[in-house]
Amino acid sequence: MEVINAIGRRKAAVARVYVSEGKGNITINKRPLEEYFTLPTLQYIVKQPLELLGVTGQYDIKVNLDGGGFKGQAEALRLGIARALVEINAEDKPKLRAAGFMTRDPREVERKKPGRPKARKRFQFSKR
Repeated sequence: MEVINAIGRRKAAVARVYVSEGKGNITINKRPLEEYFTLPTLQYIVKQPLELLGVTGQYDIKVNLDGGGFKGQAEALRLGIARALVEINAEDKPKLRAAGFMTRDPREVERKKPGRPKARKRFQFSKR
C-alpha cells in the first residue's frame, strides 16, 4: 500500500496526515502522540476514528500539525485521519459520518470590529 494523505482543519489548526501500513504508531511533528498531546482526552479524540473502525494497530500515521491551540489541533487531526481512512476504504464513510467525524466544523473566530474592544463586546455605556 502506498502512502495515503489527507488534510484536516479546525479553527486555525491544519493537520496534514500521511497514512501507511504499519504497527499503529502515530507521529506528530516528529514526536510520538503521547508526548505531543499529554492530556488523555486529546489522545482519545485523535484515536476515535481508528477505534470506531477497529483498525487501531494496522496503520502508521505521520502528521504535520500547524496553527491553533491543542484542542483545535486534535480535532483537525481527527478529521484528517477520518478522511484518510475513507480514501483507503470507501465503505467506512457512512459509519464515520454517523459518528460526526467527516464534518468540517465551520466555526471560526469572528473578526474584531472598529470602536469595540472585541468582536461584539461594547465599551461600558455612560449616560453622563
